[in-house]
Amino acid sequence: MATDSMEIDDALYSRQRYVLGDTAMQKMAQSHVFLSGMGGLGVEIAKNVALAGVKALTVHDTKQCQTWDLGTSFFIWEEDVKNQRNRAEAVVQRIAELNPYVHVISSTAPLEESTDLSFLKQYQCVILTEARLSLQKVINNFCRTQHPPIKFISSDIHGICSRLFCDLGDEFEVLDATGEDPKEVFISSITQSDPGIVTCLENRPHKLETGQSVTFREVNGMSSLNGTTHQITVVSPYSFSIGNTSALKPYLHGGIAIQRKTPKTFHFESLEKQLRNPRYLTADFGKPEVPLQVHAAMLALDRFQTSRRRLPNIGCLQDAQELLKLTEAVSETLESKPEVDEDIVKWLSWTARGFLTPLAAAVGGIASQEVLKAVTGKFSPLQQWLYIDAIDIVEYLEHAHCEEFLPRGDRYDALRACIGDALCQKLHHLNVFLVGCGAIGCEMLKNFALLGVGIGPEKGKVTITDPDLIEKSNLNRQFLFRPYHIQKPKSVTAAAAALSINPQLKIEPHLNKVCPATESIYGDKFYSQQDVVVMALDNVDARRYIDSRCIANLRPLLDSGTMGTKGHTEVIIPHLTESYNSHRDPPEEEIPFCTLKSFPAFIEHTIQWARDKFETMFSHKPSLFNKFWQTHSSAEEVLQRIQSGESLEGCYQVIKSLSRRPRTWSQCVELARIKFEKYFNHKSLQLLHSFPLDTRLKDGSLFWQSPKRPPSSVQFELNDPLHRSFILSSAKLFAAVHCIPVSEKDLSEEAIQQILSEVTVKEFIPSNKVVQTDETARKPDQIPVSSEDERYAMIQLEKIICSGEASKIGDLQMAPLLFEKDDDTNGHIDFITAASNLRARMYNIEPADRLKTKRIAGKIIPAIATSTAAVSGLIALELIKIIGGHPYEAYKNCFLNLAIPIIVFTETSEVRKTEIRNGITFTIWDRWTVYGKDDFTLSNFISAVKEKYGIEPTMVVQGVKMLYVPVMPGHAKRLKLMMHKLVKPSADKKYVDLTVSFAPEIDGDEDLPGPPVRYYFCKEDN
Repeated sequence: MATDSMEIDDALYSRQRYVLGDTAMQKMAQSHVFLSGMGGLGVEIAKNVALAGVKALTVHDTKQCQTWDLGTSFFIWEEDVKNQRNRAEAVVQRIAELNPYVHVISSTAPLEESTDLSFLKQYQCVILTEARLSLQKVINNFCRTQHPPIKFISSDIHGICSRLFCDLGDEFEVLDATGEDPKEVFISSITQSDPGIVTCLENRPHKLETGQSVTFREVNGMSSLNGTTHQITVVSPYSFSIGNTSALKPYLHGGIAIQRKTPKTFHFESLEKQLRNPRYLTADFGKPEVPLQVHAAMLALDRFQTSRRRLPNIGCLQDAQELLKLTEAVSETLESKPEVDEDIVKWLSWTARGFLTPLAAAVGGIASQEVLKAVTGKFSPLQQWLYIDAIDIVEYLEHAHCEEFLPRGDRYDALRACIGDALCQKLHHLNVFLVGCGAIGCEMLKNFALLGVGIGPEKGKVTITDPDLIEKSNLNRQFLFRPYHIQKPKSVTAAAAALSINPQLKIEPHLNKVCPATESIYGDKFYSQQDVVVMALDNVDARRYIDSRCIANLRPLLDSGTMGTKGHTEVIIPHLTESYNSHRDPPEEEIPFCTLKSFPAFIEHTIQWARDKFETMFSHKPSLFNKFWQTHSSAEEVLQRIQSGESLEGCYQVIKSLSRRPRTWSQCVELARIKFEKYFNHKSLQLLHSFPLDTRLKDGSLFWQSPKRPPSSVQFELNDPLHRSFILSSAKLFAAVHCIPVSEKDLSEEAIQQILSEVTVKEFIPSNKVVQTDETARKPDQIPVSSEDERYAMIQLEKIICSGEASKIGDLQMAPLLFEKDDDTNGHIDFITAASNLRARMYNIEPADRLKTKRIAGKIIPAIATSTAAVSGLIALELIKIIGGHPYEAYKNCFLNLAIPIIVFTETSEVRKTEIRNGITFTIWDRWTVYGKDDFTLSNFISAVKEKYGIEPTMVVQGVKMLYVPVMPGHAKRLKLMMHKLVKPSADKKYVDLTVSFAPEIDGDEDLPGPPVRYYFCKEDN
């Protein structure tokens, strides 16, 4: 049942809410969308829109299911073809199953230029696929005449060319054009001038743009700026101007400029007007002329279809010539008069009847995001055209015969019309290893099923692995899963769902991680059997590991990833491109220890502080306590060892835990109240005692100035919801750790108030404790305990054991908590939210709601189905190029941000050659081999390398084990040792990989490592 509120099921929409926000989600939940054309592209858009959560979706089609559709639409199945069902009626229930909160209905009514379009008035957005241009223009004009105008989107795919058009009305207001968090700039100075120049702190560029607006806070001296908003002009990366400040008081110190999101209005033209002078997004800057050329060719294709009442015949040269003439005529009518590209026209004519499903996935994902923009006003819409083509695939098929592309009466005819039967057969006989069955993994399996990957009768298989189970939050973007699959393995479930799309698929699901621990499963033999490896991961370390395995085994690798509306694809080809490990992103900046402990400036700092407190109190300390008692068999043993004079490590922490351990619910509440006073009152008083507000640095400047904020103590108030939340969440977590039962009555406000009224809170007594201010100082692994404190702790522990206080089993065990962000009943996020926002209040930092806190504390990657579908489609296009053996120039990496929108195709990084000397070079893909004998010595190995590759090794290493380093004592004697004595292969291998270094050309330089050298112990193993 559809609903106007998304709050009923936050678990389902949580990842998407991080992308869109509550306001956009609510707007979407009130939107009705009409979508015509239930072929491959239409179903792709319908799937993404339904997952997103519109209120109602009408899917329309007048055609019957055909065998052709089995290879283009993942929701049309063999039974639908057999029963000759209408395409919309065939898919409506399967789309509805994707989201129980979306009302999905089908329509089979005729939709033509003469149709009464008044029924469209109930919709906020109309999407057309597979519609003739004449019909598109009529419906577009109708949509524009409504008040408010109905948002109009159309998209078409013909063979290897696609187009997307958006018209959201004459004026379309967007409240948030980018979706990025507002930037906060710490100020170091503001001039009294016209214009006033604002300079930010050194090493902190503002990253603002001219025309944006900022609001000022916490400015001292020029305080009249506080609370005011000014449009800026960028002067430099560290300064901007704001207008006349000459009449204001002089700036003293401090201040923050916060970027203010301002509405932006976009203007659109009608389809009819845009056909003559299109505004389009350039995706491939290496071919900036192609979009207009494709635009002209696709307009000509519509003219061909109108006059001939059919599309050009597959591989027909005569039809291609006619389309070329039409394209030339169309080009003359366009304002820019683009040059006609004969190859584009020829391939469009040859493939126009076909359908490339990966292209539909990519365009469908992008189009779906435009639908969401249209109904929510969130993010910048496309203005107004986008063209994506697969020319790179077919331009290397020049010598293929036209018979290759003709239909053969099976589900792959639409694909065959685009890439030919030879490439289809290669796809069928492909062995693919897919790592990860999450959002991208599910989309990739859909693409594999439609392409017929791994269906060959003798060779061909898709192997997938994922150790995870399905959670409710997965259902919003992993479209192969349903509510009844929750807590079932992702890989097994996804494999079964893929078989429903294509029963011919040969697929083997695994439940393993791919890591060093599973090399007995995924070893060299396994990789050597794979034609392509595809990563669908969100873990950088796992990516790097798999990349290294593909390099070692010379396997092509396809990688992709998304974060919200952003996505990337990368193609890694042996001997052609650099690898994933060839480029490393800079490591994430760690928050300085002193900032977390004493000087937070952003909400991220307070959230991380609260997360650390959770780990310390509820996980780390209880674990240390348990470890101490698990190390000793009983309290009696501990007592015996203490009385024998033995020193026991860890007694100090054990005594602290035992002395403060709550034994009742009341004591849990009391402990939470004491923690409140310590963290949010005494800490601030101590900090201001150490650094009073008038403290100055050696250069005379104030200590308390941006980015340092002086804290203010928080006075406890039970009626304050934030204070009450901290007490309740903390107390419940203490009770969980100490296994103390809690009843509903215990949680009542009256019960809590009664307990708190009896709590005695110690007054603050300042100390001379040193406060760390060095930003380079790291957090100590553990606070050192003096020997005197340890001895005193042992005495105390002896007394406690002797008194019988620690004799109960329960006293010797706690229940450490493992942080879990996705269980909203466990109180973990409640504690972190309350603690973080209380600390933010102390430091006058803008608080964060629970959703934002959960995302940051849980390091959750925002996700939405649209970008996931887009990157999976782009990766599948590259897969076709790989199996086609295309040259380096054909491959494309992509970065996209559908929010802005930006889509950028770039050439892959060409593999670099490293020169050793005398023109001898190698790349990351090279591996030298040496075949030994039973009596092969290290000296023989070095001679073999020199003889075979022309360079004498100066160093031989296996992993971290140094086999031969001449400067090391005794290493010269190793030259006579047998290789099988120096190194041994693992049980399933008959070789070892060694790193060999060589002397540099210039004396004094360090030795140069060459390519890996694989040493086989016997020549028969070649």
